[in-house]
Amino acid sequence: MKFSFAHAGLLAAALFIAGCNDASIEDWAPKAEKQLPEKLVQAMRAKGMTRTSPIMVRIFKEEGQLEVWKQKDNGRYDLAASYDICKWSGKLGPKFTEGDRQAPEGFYDIHPYQMNPKSSYHLSFNIGYPNAFDRVHGRTGSNLMVHGACSSAGCYSMTDEQVEQIYAFARDAFRGGQKDFQVQAFPFRMTPENMARYKGDPNYDFWSNLKEGYDYFQITKVPPKVDVCGRRYVFNQIAANGGSFSPGGVCPPSSQPDTLQAAYRSYQQQFDSAFAAALEGSSSSGRQPSPSIAGFKEATLVADWSRRRARGEKVTREPPSLQQMTPRVAAVPQPRPEPAPQQVVATQAGKAVETAGAKPSAVAAAPQAQADAAAATAPVEGEQPKDKKNWRRLWGLFGGG
Repeated sequence: MKFSFAHAGLLAAALFIAGCNDASIEDWAPKAEKQLPEKLVQAMRAKGMTRTSPIMVRIFKEEGQLEVWKQKDNGRYDLAASYDICKWSGKLGPKFTEGDRQAPEGFYDIHPYQMNPKSSYHLSFNIGYPNAFDRVHGRTGSNLMVHGACSSAGCYSMTDEQVEQIYAFARDAFRGGQKDFQVQAFPFRMTPENMARYKGDPNYDFWSNLKEGYDYFQITKVPPKVDVCGRRYVFNQIAANGGSFSPGGVCPPSSQPDTLQAAYRSYQQQFDSAFAAALEGSSSSGRQPSPSIAGFKEATLVADWSRRRARGEKVTREPPSLQQMTPRVAAVPQPRPEPAPQQVVATQAGKAVETAGAKPSAVAAAPQAQADAAAATAPVEGEQPKDKKNWRRLWGLFGGG
C-alpha cells in the first residue's frame, strides 16, 4: 500500500511539472470521429460554408472565448462557433519559460500530426509552442495544448463536449484538403478601449505587434500570412527579389498590395481616433486591467515555485508574482501644519496655568498636541512589526517552509 501511494504521488508530481503533458493512456480513438451537430452544420451551410471547408481559431484570454472561423464560398471567413474556455492558467501575457504555467499568446500553425485522438485529456491538438518568434526570444516550453478535461497547467482547456466539436472542425478541414490551420491567441480583443486600458503594461509592445495581425484579419476576414523577422511578427509581406524572412535577422525589402495598404491605413486612422478618446476616458471607465505576467523574471519565479511544489515542498497556495515580492515604500513624512490661531491661544493659556502651579484644564490640552502624540507612536506606512509571527508570515509569502 505504501508503494502504491508513493507511486501515485510521483506520477502526480511528474504530470504537474510537465504541465499539459499529453501522453495517451488509453485508446479512445472513436471519440475523435464524432460528427458536428446537424443544427450547427445547417447554420454553416446557410453562411456559405461546407463541412470540410478550411478553418481558423481565435482565442481571447480575458474574455475566456475560443472562436472557430470557417471559410465561405466567397473565400472570406465567418464565425462558425464560439465556446467559453473552461480553464486557462497563468495571467495575461505570453509564455516565457518551461513551468511558468502561462498559456501561450501569438500566431501558431496546426498540422495533422499535431492532432491527438488518443489524448489523456479526452481529445487535443498541440498548439506548436514555441514557434519561430518564441524561440528567437529565448522562450521555452512544451506540450501546450487545446484539450478537454477542463484542467490546465499552461494549456487552453475545454469541456469534453466542446473539444469534440473543435476537434471535428479541424478533422473535417484536414480531410477537405487544408494542410494546416492558424491559431491566433490574444490576451484580449484588441479594441481601442482594451489597448487604452493596458497602455502602461510591460507586455504592451508585444501586444501591439499581435494587434497588427488582429487588424489584418479584421480588415480582410482572411487569416494573415505570418512571418518573423527582426524579432517581430510581420504580416502579409512579400519579400522582394526572392528574399527570405529570418527571425533574428533584419527584415528584407518587402511589399504589400496597394489595396491592402490603403485599407490598413484607413483602419488604423479610425483606430487611432478611438484610442485617443479611450485614453481620455479610461480613468472614468471603471474597468480595471486584469493581472499580467511581468516578463522572464516573474516567469522564472513561478517556474521555481512549480518545481518545488512538484517535489512536495511547502510553498504558497498561489504562484508568486513580482508585485507580491516588491517591498512597499514607507511614506515620506509630511511637514507638520502650523497650528490654528485658536490652538495657539489655548496652548498659551495652558502654559500660563502651569506657571501658576495649577493643573492644565481640558481646554488647555490642545487637539494638535494629542495628534502629535498619536503620530509619534503610530507605525509608518509599509513598516511591519518586528516579531516572530511577522517573519513567519513573510517566509510563507516567499514560499518558505
